[in-house]
Amino acid sequence: MMPIPWLHDDDLSFPAVETALEDPDGLLAAGGDLTPARLLYAYSLGIFPWYNDDQPILWWSPNPRTVLQPSNLHLAKSFRKFLRKTTFECSINASFGQVMHHCRQSREQLEGSWISDDMEAAYNHLHQLGHAHSVEVWDKGELVGGLYGIAIGKVFFGESMFSYRSNASKLALHTLVQQLSAWDFTLIDCQVATDHLLSLGAQAISRGEFSARLATAVQAPNSHWPSPPINQTDSDIPWPI
Repeated sequence: MMPIPWLHDDDLSFPAVETALEDPDGLLAAGGDLTPARLLYAYSLGIFPWYNDDQPILWWSPNPRTVLQPSNLHLAKSFRKFLRKTTFECSINASFGQVMHHCRQSREQLEGSWISDDMEAAYNHLHQLGHAHSVEVWDKGELVGGLYGIAIGKVFFGESMFSYRSNASKLALHTLVQQLSAWDFTLIDCQVATDHLLSLGAQAISRGEFSARLATAVQAPNSHWPSPPINQTDSDIPWPI
């Protein structure tokens, strides 16, 4: 693997996303930290952290990029029938910490998780600041599914989801899309393609197209999930970028 740039805590800048490696796809840089300022700046550029406990922080910008336009969500007939009959209840931002922890646990049981203690702490901090959000699915008061991600402007950057009941994660996504559609969000970032995401209406677009759409969408005003300014003691870079 070719060497990649090393980030330093006193400098929030990133290499141009076009310089990311092709193998492994999208690896852009290593190092840095998980402060709110760095994370929000990274997401605004289409960059996200993904690494294992035995690695430094790794930053990625894959090409192509998988996205879902809220208006393109595909609901199978079987799921529409489920929607009419389900007794599950949904909420938004009612239990962010639990949702993220369940995402971590469910992935650890399957193939291992990139959601470390540091990642949990960082994204819970973003939630406290009003940047990170969750959707919860409840069955008789028990949390059985959900998802979480980050909102900037009118883009929602999806991070992870979990499901302990059939259709629970789909219901969480459906709830999210309904809310984002009502608020005129234009894009949901799904990062990389899976058969499941593609079956729901997600599509792969080039990194260049994604960056162009992102540049406009993250600057769009959003009074529902606004992007409050980052404390300037955290960064010399003004927000929005």
